[in-house]
Amino acid sequence: MPIQETYEKYILGKIVHIQKRYEYIKELINHDSIDCNTNKYKCIRKECSSLEELLKMYNEYVHLCVNIKSTESLITTNDKTLNDLIITEIALLNESKDKIVNKLLEYILPKDNFDKRNAILEIRAGTGGDEAAIFVANLFRMYMRYSEKRNWKNDILSSSSTGRGGFKEIITLIEGNNAYSKLRYESGVHRVQRVPTTETQGRIHTSAITVAVLPEASDIEIIIDDKEIVIDVFRSSGPGGQSVNTTDSAVRITHRPTGIVVTCQDEKSQHKNKSKAMKVLKARLLEYEKKKQHDNIAGTRKNMIGSGDRSERIRTYNFPQGRVTDHRIGLTLYKLTEIIDGEIDQIIDPIRMHYLSENFFNVDHLL
Repeated sequence: MPIQETYEKYILGKIVHIQKRYEYIKELINHDSIDCNTNKYKCIRKECSSLEELLKMYNEYVHLCVNIKSTESLITTNDKTLNDLIITEIALLNESKDKIVNKLLEYILPKDNFDKRNAILEIRAGTGGDEAAIFVANLFRMYMRYSEKRNWKNDILSSSSTGRGGFKEIITLIEGNNAYSKLRYESGVHRVQRVPTTETQGRIHTSAITVAVLPEASDIEIIIDDKEIVIDVFRSSGPGGQSVNTTDSAVRITHRPTGIVVTCQDEKSQHKNKSKAMKVLKARLLEYEKKKQHDNIAGTRKNMIGSGDRSERIRTYNFPQGRVTDHRIGLTLYKLTEIIDGEIDQIIDPIRMHYLSENFFNVDHLL
């Protein structure tokens, strides 16, 4: 059975239970015994609203299915021109139906516990010297533009600039609904092909940077024993060793059991630098624990797409051709200017749907 039909069969099975749940919740809301001022009532109303949205999408799906069948019935062997128009219309209706199916799947499939979290985004220069550092700045701007369009907040936790408009490393906290869910598959090696500004002979250079997206860890999940860390303070410095300030405000935290080291020197306050460094450390420790769990299952799921392996080359940005290619799904778009300006949903959404399809048959809740 084709994968899209399998999706639709799964949705049809689930929608029956969803409709029953919706009817039950509606009865609860209308029941006199429910106090409208309680948290329970607010949670019920929120769930009711979510289910209404889901059922509305399902009704759109049903309407499209009816339209497709009625349009198919118009096909005749007598008029080729008319048939071509009908076939084009059916293709458009099927495209709309597939989009609805994808949205329904996002609602219905079991969620990752971290999906609704804020995200910690880490971008680092790899091979390519100054050009790689400049590309770090380019991608940082891309993600910031994307965040602005979604009304997410950004707080730079740590940065190390090169003094030439680039960064050796920049780490930021992105606060917003489903930030981690949207950005999680950006982790990996991003490659750029272009003529650097310093290149005198017009040769195209290839540079690479790494992107890591981590879910923000809560204090309850990651408890760090003071005995497990070493905190060093030192004087902040900028590019070329230039002193940023004259106090020992920079903070370096070393986690002894794992060897993870985090440095933060952006703030003039030692207390603020320590607080930001601890945020990054907790996120990395959470990712460390996740990776250990992932490695335990890796034997049976080696080919899982979107694993976030940072050694994996996931995307190439070719400036001379105006092309962006995501190597995981073979997606190529000649819209580099738009994408670098933050219009990355056209890459992120297909990647997320590919992840759903790759892991669809691993879901325990399948009928």
